[in-house]
Amino acid sequence: MKSKFIKIFIVILLIILTLSFNSSYQSLSISNIAFVVSMAIDTSTTNNLKVTFQFTKPSSVSENGSSDSDSSIVNSVEASSISSAINLMNAYVGKELSLSHCKLIVFSEEFAKNGISDEIFTLMNDNQVRPSTNIVVSKCTAKSYIENSKPIFEPLITKYYEGYTNSSSYTGYTTDATIGRFFNNMNCDTCEPFAILGGINSESKASDSTVPSEKDSNIKSNESAITGSLRSENIGLAVFKDDTLVGELTAIENLAFLCTRNQIDGFLISVPSPNDENKSIDIYLTPQKNTKIKASIVNGSPYINLEYTFTGRIYSMSSDSDYLNNDILTEVSDVCNSYLESVFSAFLYKTAKEFNSDIVGIGKHILSSFETSSDFEEYDWSQNYKNSFFNVNVQSNVKSGFLLM
Repeated sequence: MKSKFIKIFIVILLIILTLSFNSSYQSLSISNIAFVVSMAIDTSTTNNLKVTFQFTKPSSVSENGSSDSDSSIVNSVEASSISSAINLMNAYVGKELSLSHCKLIVFSEEFAKNGISDEIFTLMNDNQVRPSTNIVVSKCTAKSYIENSKPIFEPLITKYYEGYTNSSSYTGYTTDATIGRFFNNMNCDTCEPFAILGGINSESKASDSTVPSEKDSNIKSNESAITGSLRSENIGLAVFKDDTLVGELTAIENLAFLCTRNQIDGFLISVPSPNDENKSIDIYLTPQKNTKIKASIVNGSPYINLEYTFTGRIYSMSSDSDYLNNDILTEVSDVCNSYLESVFSAFLYKTAKEFNSDIVGIGKHILSSFETSSDFEEYDWSQNYKNSFFNVNVQSNVKSGFLLM
């Protein structure tokens, strides 16, 4: 009798365990989850914000490796908060949204000008959102930006977003800006946050005579002369003061930003020719040392000295080039130094005088000028950065081109 009772108990236990695991499996099944690959946040006329979600299509890649022309789904909802928008979208799609694979958060320029701290804190509070997720401020609507972000060299949109900012290391025209770094800088006493500046290119803009053409690097998103299948573009930098968008930097200014922060491997620039001011020379420069920054307080104002060191190769060539001549190379180096000093100085003074935003993080170099943290807090670096003076020195050793070597 006792043996029979034990057998019945074991059978009942097995049934309970089976039902429990089956329920758990159903709740965690991938078929019940909608994976968000990007999120766009715009202003709304009827509510606090408009949130657009970009999802991957499960069938976006076929068995033979070819991809669908449209490998993602885009849906929008207007709500009082991001959390409410996610909840409403859960009900709409009939699946639970997962942000664990979200690669991109996009804010429209209009929305970012009103402050985004609530949204940043909400997203960082979500344990599914990765700190490495890129953050973009778009000059068009955030929804339009992700609708025009379609891969042309990768079969999946997720692969496209994974290599989203790789070009920053060898062009300097964009930046690897993440939501984790944005959150840290927003709560930092010695620096300010920044984001990728995004936009959309079009043939009409490329042919517009108002687009600056004297320098290819004096552009930013929504102003480039690029045309092609990929309409979204990332050129320049969005500058914040605390959580509010206060300005934008061009491609060459973004390059100066990366050089100052030691976040670039090499870059191509066009400098005036020492023999003909109407011509320019293309030079590829590589940083030789980390930028040296020394800061101090003189008569109440910050004085910052910056030293940059590069080595370069001449890229542009002509049949009459005499770039094996040491005197010519010295002249080219001098012109390169002078040009970069003017570019870097203009960038630094723009962040200080126009934006009062220390996106470089010079504040950490000024800490040694104060005896205690209380003295630094009392000085209020966030407000005094605008009173800074900069002394920039560039040393570049330009060698002959690869062909002549």
